Amino acid sequence: MVKNSFTSAIRQEKEKNCGSVEFQVFSFTEKIERLTSHLKLHKTDFLCQRGIRKILGKRQRLLDYLSKKNRVRYKKLIGQLDIGESKTR
Repeated sequence: MVKNSFTSAIRQEKEKNCGSVEFQVFSFTEKIERLTSHLKLHKTDFLCQRGIRKILGKRQRLLDYLSKKNRVRYKKLIGQLDIGESKTR
């Protein structure tokens, strides 16, 4: 339920601040979920697999930047989007 309220809040802020790190991570997460559901049906779609790996890398770089810049915002974003920390720093 927290994720749904966060999603609606992010969507409302889209017109205001679509360049924020939080919004970019949110949009990458949505793309990853959509492509993952596509891969469940089409297991041999290698271009889709490559796309997911690229988006995962971009999202991880943004999360690394945010964790160095502002640890509180990083923890809040990780908790709201329910993404696990792959690296602990």
